[in-house]
Amino acid sequence: MQVKFGETGCTKRKRRAGLTATTRRTLAVTAIRRCIMCYKTIVVHVDHSPHAGARIRYAAQLAARCGAHLVGSAFSGISRYAEAGSTMLLTRQHERRGNHDHDHDTALARFDAIAAAAGVASHERRYADDEPAGGLALQGRYADLVIVSQTDLDDPAAAHLAGPVPAQVVQGSARPVLVLPHVRRHETIGGRIMLAWDGSLQATRAVAGAMPLLRDAGLVAIVLFQPFEATGREPGTDLALYLARQGVRCEVHVEPSPIDDGAALLACTDCLDADLIVMGAYGRPRLRELVLGGVTETLLDRMTVPVLMAH
Repeated sequence: MQVKFGETGCTKRKRRAGLTATTRRTLAVTAIRRCIMCYKTIVVHVDHSPHAGARIRYAAQLAARCGAHLVGSAFSGISRYAEAGSTMLLTRQHERRGNHDHDHDTALARFDAIAAAAGVASHERRYADDEPAGGLALQGRYADLVIVSQTDLDDPAAAHLAGPVPAQVVQGSARPVLVLPHVRRHETIGGRIMLAWDGSLQATRAVAGAMPLLRDAGLVAIVLFQPFEATGREPGTDLALYLARQGVRCEVHVEPSPIDDGAALLACTDCLDADLIVMGAYGRPRLRELVLGGVTETLLDRMTVPVLMAH
C-alpha cells in the first residue's frame, strides 16, 4: 500500500507565482526558520583509513550547505581510562601512539584542506588521547550530527579498534550518527530517503535528528512492516502528516511482515532507489541483538547506502 503526502516542486512553483507580497515574506521567514533548524555543529571522524577522504568530503559539503561548524576529530587510540590500567599496557599504547602521530598529523592536514576547498566557513581540528569510539561518543554530545564510516574488516587499522566504532558511537553519544558504507561511493546523499518506521522511541529520535536532511530530500518513503501495534490506528499516516507540516514530501509504504527485517529493509532500499536510510538503532538490548541477530547489526554489517541512526 502506498500513500503520498506533500506537494511536488512544480506544484509549489505554480502556486507561489500568484502570491501576495505578504505571503512571500511569510515564506521567506519560513525558509529562514528552516535554515535555523539545520545542523550547526558536525563532528567527523578523521583517520588515515582508505575511506577517510570520502567521509570528510561529505561532512564538509554538508557543513558548507548548512553553514555549520565542522569538527575533524582524530584519536591516538589510547583510552582515556588507560592511566588506571597496568604500566605495561600504558607503555605499549604510548609506543603505538608515537608510531601513528605522523599519520594523524597528515590526516588532520588533509581534513583542513578538504574543509577549506568545500567552503566551510568555520572548522577546527582535534587530536585527543582516546579510543575513536569513546572519543567520538563524548564529542558527539556537543554536536548535532556525528559522521563515521562502516567498519571495514579489510582495513588494517580496524585491527587496533576496540570493537566496531559506529555501534559504540550510536549507543554512547545520544546524537544522530550518519554511517557511510565502505562498499560504494555516493555522489549525493539524501535525495531519496527511506525512513524505517516502527513507532519506537529510537525511530522517533532518528526522525528528529534527520529533519534537516528530510526537508531537503526530493522524496521520503516511510516504510512499515506489519504488524504495527506501536504506530497507532493508521500506520504511518500520523508521521506522514507531521512530516508534511515540516515541509517534507513523503509517501507511506506498508509491507507484509518479513522473516528478516534487516534483509527486507535492504531489499526495500534497492526497490525504492533510496540513497539514505533513516532508522532507530538497538530497539532491543545490544547483547540480545549480537546473540540473536537484529535489524541494527544487519544494517551495520551489510549496508550499501548511508544510514542515519539514533538510539
